[in-house]
Amino acid sequence: MAFNKGVKLHPRDERDDADELRMAVKEAICDDEKERLKYEEALVAITVEESLRRYCQRIGRSDFWGGESELLVLSKLCCQPIMVYIPEQEHGGRGSGFIPIVEYGAEFRKGSKNRKARKVVRLLYSGRNHYDLLV
Repeated sequence: MAFNKGVKLHPRDERDDADELRMAVKEAICDDEKERLKYEEALVAITVEESLRRYCQRIGRSDFWGGESELLVLSKLCCQPIMVYIPEQEHGGRGSGFIPIVEYGAEFRKGSKNRKARKVVRLLYSGRNHYDLLV
């Protein structure tokens, strides 16, 4: 999101921002039952794989890597559209381009009376819950 704002971050600042985002997801999902209800789709994705209690223990650790559940929450929490891509060759293509596979928060692309339109954060899915910024 810093890139979309034209802000270049030092690697340490990137790590700190990632930690803050992870903690924001933890607070929304784990610390406030009323807030948690806003993210039903993410809750389903989380609890298919593990108990909510176990998830809440893991997301608090700095070595936790976020995935689809966290993107669902962050998109809503930050009112931010997020588009995820895969390399074209992974889908049988021969080119060096990228194919969009999922978008979160499409409703935030357009502005409203109370909110400015947001630029899409583009992520490259690199497999096994790893995402890189796609510039």
